[in-house]
Amino acid sequence: QVQLAESGGGLVQPGGSLKLSCAASGRILKLNVMGWYRQASGKERELVATMTSGGNINYADSVKGRFTISRDDAKNTVILQMNSLKPEDTAVYYCNWRATFTTQSYWGQGTQVTVSS
Repeated sequence: QVQLAESGGGLVQPGGSLKLSCAASGRILKLNVMGWYRQASGKERELVATMTSGGNINYADSVKGRFTISRDDAKNTVILQMNSLKPEDTAVYYCNWRATFTTQSYWGQGTQVTVSS
């Protein structure tokens, strides 16, 4: 089992910044992918950004150039720095941890990000 503890999120004005953090604990396999997904009201959950334990990064086109994902493997933590936020970034953001070579996948409880003036 892997437990994920998210922090960050909140209300920010358009053009502002927020940082989301997610710490994983439990039975952490060395080869894994950590990342963030989001779900806006009435929409399906979508990829925001992921980063493998090998350092490969994938961003959704909608956040490229504005969001930055990073990892601290010593702390089993993944960070999402979100800049130049737009109202359309408003959603519940979920942290995900999954093993690279097994079917194990775990989700955080979600944290609300609201971009509004």
